[in-house]
Amino acid sequence: MDIVQTFGSVVSNTARTDADRARKLLLFGWKAQMLKLRAAPDKRLPKSRQYAAQVAMRKVLDVYADPSHAAAMSVFAPYEPLGAAGITPFSVEQISCWMAGSQAERFFLDAASDAGFAETMCSYHRTFLGACASGVLPKPAFAVYTSLACDGNLITFPWLGRTQDIPRFCIDVSYERSEQSVADVVAQLHDLIDFVGEQVGKPISDDALRATCERSWKSALAWRRFLEASQGRRLPADMTSEMYAFLMNHVVLGSPESERFCTMLADEMEGAPRSEGLRIVWLHTMPFSQAPAIERLNFNDRVFITACDLASDPMLIDVDPSDPYDAMARRLVYSCMNGPVQARVDRALDLVRRTQADGVVVFGHWGCKATLGASSLIAAGLEDAGIPCLALDGDGIDAVNRSDGQTATRLDAFIELLEAGRRT
Repeated sequence: MDIVQTFGSVVSNTARTDADRARKLLLFGWKAQMLKLRAAPDKRLPKSRQYAAQVAMRKVLDVYADPSHAAAMSVFAPYEPLGAAGITPFSVEQISCWMAGSQAERFFLDAASDAGFAETMCSYHRTFLGACASGVLPKPAFAVYTSLACDGNLITFPWLGRTQDIPRFCIDVSYERSEQSVADVVAQLHDLIDFVGEQVGKPISDDALRATCERSWKSALAWRRFLEASQGRRLPADMTSEMYAFLMNHVVLGSPESERFCTMLADEMEGAPRSEGLRIVWLHTMPFSQAPAIERLNFNDRVFITACDLASDPMLIDVDPSDPYDAMARRLVYSCMNGPVQARVDRALDLVRRTQADGVVVFGHWGCKATLGASSLIAAGLEDAGIPCLALDGDGIDAVNRSDGQTATRLDAFIELLEAGRRT
């Protein structure tokens, strides 16, 4: 048993009887990890991705240090109102990834089951709910979420509001991708600004909101530059770093940290060495802790992930940052995760074109009904367009719901297929 396994075991055993002590243990361990990230970052990663790791860790520490100035959010909810109000956001996926990274997720998954949540529910949400139900996750000031993409939001956040008496606001995003839907969301965002202002005890100024949206747009432009520069080039990365990019481009999009990260990443990619390796566009979340995926995709010049739709999508939707309400609404309505499956196919094709990728992997994460139901349609749409696609099933958090042998076999076969395509 290594030190992380030991730490996770101690946290889990402590949480059974003393939630406050378990919370302090987690905070102690995460502070130690923060010191490591600063003093001895992973030298295999470029500076931009080292920076993202530190930002991600700092945000979680801020939540635990001062939950009264933190808000729970779904990953697609806009950050800008929270950033303008000086609130630290944290998402379901973010907290669950940290619990899994600490190897304590099993306890929280079981705690969610004990609280009555079905094991067929998304494991990110179950881990988060277990952390809430056990008392290990501190109570936030309020919650903001959307109906977009994940049906788990409509279970998790109402439950959180009822059981912990937390004010909450839901942005209902219409399935229809239209200007009328944008107008509907704009009206809700005006109400959201009032709601956040009430929670923090002061109104949010238009100037502060506009400033965050302008940073979001600058981040998006830098991200596009990064994608275009990645044609024929490679920066070393792992799946954990790709998940950090997901955080930076959603949960804190509009923050100075997000803009700095995207700018650094674009600059580094423009100066990166050429690579003849196979390039994969990844759709949906990633099994960042699963050995077969780690062995084949992390720090590998032979085959690597060149883009992920979850991290890239909000950066590729054209908006006018001078109109923050319209900009935020447009990102929600025209997200590839909203509307018909063809939107996800189109986004994947766009990323393939931008990065000159060789193929696509669509990951059917356990409990995500939207992606599991759409994966075969996405694969068929890409194959029809001449792009090789692997529909891979698994779980980004819960090891019970994945098969290492099947993952290894299917990834190896797909890599061989892409290599054969290169030779023809």
